[in-house]
Order: sequence, then C-alpha cells, then structure tokens
Amino acid sequence: MVKKAQKLREPLENRKGTLYFDGVSTRKLTEKFDTPLYVISESRIRENYKRLHEALTCNYEKVRLYYAAKANSNLSVLRILETEGAHLDAVSPGEVFMALKSGFTPERILFTGTSVRTDELKFLAGSNVTVNVDSLSQLDRLLKIAVPNILSVRVNPEIGAGHHSHCITAGKQSKFGLWEKEVLKAYATAKKAGVTRFGIHMHVGSGVLDVEPFVLALQKLLSIAKKVHDKSKIGFEFVNMGGGLGVPYKPEDKELDLTLFSEEVLSLFKSRVDEYNLGKPFFCVEPGRYVVYDASILLTAVNTMKKTPFKKFVGVDAGFNTLIRPTMYGSYHQVLVANKLDSPEKDTYDVVGPICESGDVLAKDRRLPKIQEGDLLAVLNAGAYGFAMSSQYNARPRAAEVLVKKGKYTLVREREELDDLISGQRIAK
Repeated sequence: MVKKAQKLREPLENRKGTLYFDGVSTRKLTEKFDTPLYVISESRIRENYKRLHEALTCNYEKVRLYYAAKANSNLSVLRILETEGAHLDAVSPGEVFMALKSGFTPERILFTGTSVRTDELKFLAGSNVTVNVDSLSQLDRLLKIAVPNILSVRVNPEIGAGHHSHCITAGKQSKFGLWEKEVLKAYATAKKAGVTRFGIHMHVGSGVLDVEPFVLALQKLLSIAKKVHDKSKIGFEFVNMGGGLGVPYKPEDKELDLTLFSEEVLSLFKSRVDEYNLGKPFFCVEPGRYVVYDASILLTAVNTMKKTPFKKFVGVDAGFNTLIRPTMYGSYHQVLVANKLDSPEKDTYDVVGPICESGDVLAKDRRLPKIQEGDLLAVLNAGAYGFAMSSQYNARPRAAEVLVKKGKYTLVREREELDDLISGQRIAK
C-alpha cells in the first residue's frame, strides 16, 4: 500500500517537498556544511524546558530542573538552558568544566558521579559545586580533601525503570547509589565532619514513560529522608527525584502526560513532606533527554544503493560512529527523505552506514519514498545521546553541529578533519 510520509511536528516543516528545521532548509545546510551534520533547534530546546517547568510549578513553587549534560553537552545548548534558568546534572569533571565555561555558576551544578577518582574529587571541591555522593568510599575521600558547605547522597530506592536494561539505574542489579543502611551512616558521617546543608537524591532510570515508578521510588526516598531527619536531625534543602522522562521516538508513541506526572508526584511529595516535617525543600527533577531529544536532527547523504535477493540497502555517510543508539540500544529513530517529503512511500529499505560492522544499521525495514544516490535523509529525534556518544571509530572524523533558530543558522561545532584523528598521538621510537 502506497502512503504519504508522516505528518511533521514543529520545528519540522515541509516546504514544497523539502524539509525545513526551525525555518532553515536542510538542503541549504548540507550544501554549506556537508554531511553528516547535526542540526539543533534553539526554539525547541526553550519550548521543551518551559513546558516542563510550567507543568511542575503549577503544583509547587520551589522547583528546579537539572538538565542532564551527558545528553547533549554542546556549549551552545548548555548556554541556552543556562539562560532559561536551568540547573545542571553533571556526571564527570569534564561536564562541570563545560558547564562553568557556558555560564553556569557552581551553585547551579550538581555532580552525580560514580567510581570517582580522588583527583576528580579535588577538582570538584575546588570548583565549589554540590557533590552527590555515590558511595561511602567517595564520601570518606571527599571529607579528607575538604568539608563541603552542602552535600547530597544518592539513594538506591530499590525501584528501577527505563526503556532498556542498560538504562535502569536503581534496584538490586544497579551499581548506583547507597542502600538505606549506608544512607543513614553517610549523613551521620557528613554531619559529624561539619557539613551543615544537605540534599537527598535518587535516580530510577532513563526513558521512563509511566508515572508509577516515579511515585513508588519517591515514596521510598521520602521515607528514608524521614529516617535521616529523625535520627540525625538533618534538614533537606532539596529532594531530587532523578529519572529521565520518556519521550516518543516512534510516530505512534504516546507522550508522557506531564499534567498527570506533575499532579501525582507533587501531590505525594507535598503530603509526605508535611507529614514527615521536612519543611519546604526544593523539588528537583532530572528530565534527562526530554529537553533536547527532538531539538536536533541528523542529516546524512545517500551515497550507495544496493539490492540483494533479500534486502534493499540505502548506504549513507552516517554510521554508528555518528549515532550509536540504534546499534547500542536497538533504538528507533524515524527517518525522512528530506528532499522528497511529498513523494509516496514506495519501497522498504534498511538504512546502513559506512562502518565495518554488521551492526551498523540506522533503520531496518522502513517504508520510504523511492531513494536514489544523492538523496538526503534526516534522522529525527537525535538531540539526546547523538553527537554526545559519537566517536572516531574506523578512523572517521566526527560530524559538525549547526544551531538554527527561526530561519537563521550558526556553526557551533566544526567538522573534524583527518589531522584531528592523530591529535595528541606520537609514534614510538
């Protein structure tokens, strides 16, 4: 059955069969900057942030959104979110460094690392960011370096969720966080050492589309917070309900009901905080990919058409070195033929990249318009864990990034050249 391409959502737009993104022609961008190319919409980032912030503050005034820098750490993306008033979730000293460079002040950065080196702890202490400790070992080493003004502890709430087993960050099999007995010990140790201000944190996983796991885990987190409060007489400045909000990757996927999410988690939060006499702490959310996932697309050129007795392959110049999610997680990304949006879907293809691995497949069994060499494909929803997880595998330079906004564009990351592949290397003599 022949059918037209899917209806587009802003900032995607069909203008006479050509894909525009936030008012800019994708064909024009690739003519100027080549492919593969990541294109980031500033407007969409701001819209996503504001939508979530408004949904939460409707039910509670003291809200903080901690953007996950690991999803997309481009300095321009970080700067956009800094100007929106976001806080930042950093998982490495490098992300702290980049956050500071992009304008975030230390008090708006929360470091939540695991298996943290001692020299990294020294850097964090010197940067004056809030550290969210992941183990008693990390806490002991941090306190020997410096006693922080404020400290948080990452709790394993014993309830995990996520779109893939690799993305579940709580429960019996998880390496993250402290279990209840250790949590109580950590706070007592920190208070005895002289820490006077505290937060508490958990993270259930990434890509969670149901409200229930958040509610169940938050119940556990707040019950532990009460025990810490009662035993060590500690008050909490913030309670961080970490867990990345799920987003729709397939056209038929439903979006997370933000109204329901906000009402259910904040109703529980407010009632338990009052019941447990925890004061009025900030309610913090780590939305993960939600803020940026659909704010970027990956443009890639068709260079090879190949037909076997079993398959029709579309060979493009972006592989899992450019976007690893389909290979690593089996993730789905919608693919459009950016120069043939008005053409009917006529055939079924596998879209494959140039990497010397059988797993280098961006999309399998996709109904698309008739494709020819020279066509331009757009891989949608590539803003989270796209460029951030790209590599130089097979000795291929990384892609460029362009920021677009209402018809204007700016190159925000230069394409790597062959010389970049050997930067920092020396041949042994």
